[in-house]
Amino acid sequence: MIELEGVPELIDPVMICAFEGWNDAGDAASTAVGHLDREWKGEVFASLDAEDYYDFQVNRPTVALEGGVRKITWPTTRLSVVRADTGEKSRDLVLVRGIEPSMRWRSFCNEILGYAHELGVEMVVILGALLGDTPHTRPVPVSGVTSDPDLARSLDLEETRYEGPTGIVGVLQEACAHAGVPAVSLWAAVPHYVSQPPNPKATLALLNRLEDLITVRIPLGELTEDSRAWQLGVDQLAAEDSEVAEYVQSLEEARDTAELPEASGEAIAREFERYLRRRDGQPGPAGGHATESGGLAEGREGGTGGPGAPYLRDPSTGHGRPRKPSSKDEMAKDDAEDTGGDGDEAKDVDDVKDADSAKAADDAEEADDGQGAEDRDTEGQDASRRDEGRTDRGGDGDEGSGSDR
Repeated sequence: MIELEGVPELIDPVMICAFEGWNDAGDAASTAVGHLDREWKGEVFASLDAEDYYDFQVNRPTVALEGGVRKITWPTTRLSVVRADTGEKSRDLVLVRGIEPSMRWRSFCNEILGYAHELGVEMVVILGALLGDTPHTRPVPVSGVTSDPDLARSLDLEETRYEGPTGIVGVLQEACAHAGVPAVSLWAAVPHYVSQPPNPKATLALLNRLEDLITVRIPLGELTEDSRAWQLGVDQLAAEDSEVAEYVQSLEEARDTAELPEASGEAIAREFERYLRRRDGQPGPAGGHATESGGLAEGREGGTGGPGAPYLRDPSTGHGRPRKPSSKDEMAKDDAEDTGGDGDEAKDVDDVKDADSAKAADDAEEADDGQGAEDRDTEGQDASRRDEGRTDRGGDGDEGSGSDR
């Protein structure tokens, strides 16, 4: 039985998790959760028992002196709560940060889900980072995946199709799916040739994507400047090695070629809307694509991804919570009205075609009538000629008969 003391009633809580180790290339994911904890001054309210889940020969405890007294810190997973208050909207975030456990993963996930249930968590977001063939000079790709088909459609995420070895991120997401808790994993791709932590650019990309997903503006602090400095430093290192510079150039060409089809008008408009929202201090819409930025692709009206579709499920009742209409809903409505105008224009064209067809039919009928009258005149003339012929032949006969008589 989980007992929570000193935790107030939470507002639209979302649980955000990150674990150091195999799922955390460049420490990007764990640093992102740590940033949230620092910016909003999180308060730890629970810790998992390290004895149950960690091999201390793999994840060793650390010792430090505090006021001349030695203190041992055991590797564990801690839970804290922060209130994301942007002035216009407030919601609580339950932050889960720790190290990937060494054993009893199922019990580990069940314990975290127990806290989620007690706190009324609406959705679980798990952050991760992996090594990839991506150049450091381009925006960090961030993919959003889920095991829930309904959530994938409503938030425009990818439904996971991965097969192979997995870490605690994959196991926790699957545990959430079995428990009926909506869960999303956000993965940042870190350049494999510069995987040493920290990687502020990947951390920034995860936070930007998370901001769009939970619709709360996240204060970035010095992350933007740190990201620029990190890229400048890697540029200088790459310039000193011709082989590395050539390799980075090949990755850039491959990336640009792969993303060329994405440079559509819709994608450009989405990026511009995102820029305007950030300039005005507003968060992005829920959902997005597998890039550093992204928006919500709406479905049909009343369908799974439409404005009337359930956004999140309430763990206590199991009912869905309707998602608020976004700016794209209004755009879709305008498009529908424009389509209606095209329909009227098409109807006018059809009316013209019908009028032309009726006129052609009338002309054909008049032509037939004229041809019929002409035929009748011809028949009359032929009949007249036959009558004249018979009259002539009748006169000759009479004259012959009289002579004989």
